[in-house]
Amino acid sequence: MRETFKFRFAGVFIMLAVIAVFGALVMLLWNALVPALFGLPELNYLQATGLLLLARILFGGLFGGLGHNLIGSGGRRNSMLGHHHANRLREKWMNMSEDERKEFMEKERGFLRFHNHFHHFFDEEEGQKEEQAKEEKNE
Repeated sequence: MRETFKFRFAGVFIMLAVIAVFGALVMLLWNALVPALFGLPELNYLQATGLLLLARILFGGLFGGLGHNLIGSGGRRNSMLGHHHANRLREKWMNMSEDERKEFMEKERGFLRFHNHFHHFFDEEEGQKEEQAKEEKNE
């Protein structure tokens, strides 16, 4: 029982130390770059730590991710879950008929077709602008 308490205390201490270091790092980087580049105010330590926490909540979730792996409890488990997910997807793919595979690929390619359509549109527009510039230059 005492060993578990010691490990939990050590984990909490390490987590707080990591937060303190990253908060200071965010503060230093922000104050060195953002006011000069964008004209925003400088941050104090508590504001930088709050910004770090906000970014963690918005982009990394509350649990798991980098901070969770730093204290040593998430890396192997997350890696195993990734392999499990890939194996499930592979197994599902192997059990699909040829028609189901084609349908699946069409759904996945939907976004790419959308992207390629607009990419082509912008390329065509650029080509028209270049032609107009050449015509104006020749006149």
